Amino acid sequence: MTTDAMQSRVLESKQTLVWVDTSFPIPALSEEDGILTLHFQSDYVQSQMVLDKPNFLALTYTRTMMAFELFKPHPRNVALIGLGGGSLAKWCYRCHPNAMLTVVEINPHVIALRDRFHIPEEDHRLQIRCEDGAKFVATHSDELDVLLVDAFDVDSLPEDLCSEHFYDNCYRALASHGLLVVNLCTADDHRIFARILKSFCGQAVSSPDNDGNTVVFACKGELLWPEDASADFLKMKRIEFEKKYSLGKAMSPVG
Repeated sequence: MTTDAMQSRVLESKQTLVWVDTSFPIPALSEEDGILTLHFQSDYVQSQMVLDKPNFLALTYTRTMMAFELFKPHPRNVALIGLGGGSLAKWCYRCHPNAMLTVVEINPHVIALRDRFHIPEEDHRLQIRCEDGAKFVATHSDELDVLLVDAFDVDSLPEDLCSEHFYDNCYRALASHGLLVVNLCTADDHRIFARILKSFCGQAVSSPDNDGNTVVFACKGELLWPEDASADFLKMKRIEFEKKYSLGKAMSPVG
């Protein structure tokens, strides 16, 4: 049996053969109390959507990340590494109509669930690419106004998406006054934050939340926040963002 054959299997249902690529983990969906949850073979929640409000930013960290607009209100070129359930992609598409949005997701099984999460069809300003996020970033230079990174495998942050080399490439990929926003959810938050600080010449600030996520903002060019900004600074920006859109209280991850 070839390597490719070993990484795939054929499922037979009556007379129909379906070829399933198993070289990537296959996500599972569950519904409980009006919440649709995306996860893999663990209790680690990848994404959640309120079924009767599919565009709602339910989780705190997603609101912190989308508060980038308080620093970059009119982005023209936005890239997102990691699709998940599409919370960030849907918000960017709906609230930044003048931006070109490229979403990069390495797992084809995650992309295949896009309709369940009401992710818009691709058009002239939205592309969803099935490719390696680290390689995508490495092929860009001085282009992106905003780069969002919210990508996890089964239960951790992939090493090639949190290395110093990756963050060096993120810096190069950004336009002259670009902004990187990263979601960390790992025991190595402080070590990874130190890498971002080094790649961005010290111009980074982080904010942990009560759900175990730490969101990092890092900028290229002119500093976008006070030099002495603390974790409370991003928290206040998130609250400002929530008030702007009357979002109300965020929910805790269910599952």
